[in-house]
Amino acid sequence: MIGCGKMGGALLDHWMTGDENFTIVDPGLEHAPDGVRLLADRAALGDERFDVVVVAIKPQMIADLIPPYRDHLEPGGYALSIAAGTSAARIAQAMGGAPVVRVMPNLPAAVGRGVSGLYADPAAETAPLTHAEAMMRRAGATVSVDSEDKLDRVTAVAGSGPGYVFEIARAYVAAATGIGFTEDEARAMVLGTMGGAVAMAEAHGAPDLETLRNSVTSKGGTTAAGLDALNGDDLISARMRETLAAAYNRAVELR
Repeated sequence: MIGCGKMGGALLDHWMTGDENFTIVDPGLEHAPDGVRLLADRAALGDERFDVVVVAIKPQMIADLIPPYRDHLEPGGYALSIAAGTSAARIAQAMGGAPVVRVMPNLPAAVGRGVSGLYADPAAETAPLTHAEAMMRRAGATVSVDSEDKLDRVTAVAGSGPGYVFEIARAYVAAATGIGFTEDEARAMVLGTMGGAVAMAEAHGAPDLETLRNSVTSKGGTTAAGLDALNGDDLISARMRETLAAAYNRAVELR
């Protein structure tokens, strides 16, 4: 594992529930989880080879740091990249043509509730993708796609999605404090309401979201009044479309 920042560390905590053994090379990391070997320099690897090389560094560091690791990949191994905005082709070039599986995780992976997109480049056979999917499912749900363009769309929806949810929750809490509740009261009510609503939507056999919305909306009632103010003019729907388009366009630019 090359580098181990916040996302890499969060994933590693869940990956370790499997059968793999992990070695981290990161000069800036002082401590590693129990059972994980931590090295400050690649040279300490000697001539060791690994089944998977996990690329978990910033994109701008890849061209300089990754090429030497091609010598540490076992024949038949693959590179698993969580480097945001870095194409599989760039990783493959740095790794001497090795198969690459790109992963776009999101922040809730830290608590085992992530949604991760996966894309395997044409050089990757079934086994690398299957193994990568199994690893990522330890940190939440997975969505495998057949193109990097679609992975950019996953980035727009799920990768960046927690930011949208946190912003909506922040505005919701602020509105609740505006009608007389304390910050703690508002936060508890808003997060509890959002969490409960999501749990209902995720329940086995739950109806579609529109039906669920209608089930709590009585004609002429308080929910109807609130929904009309919220999205009666379709502004929220339009803003969400603009949000995803902006995030997707930026993902394409970064690729």
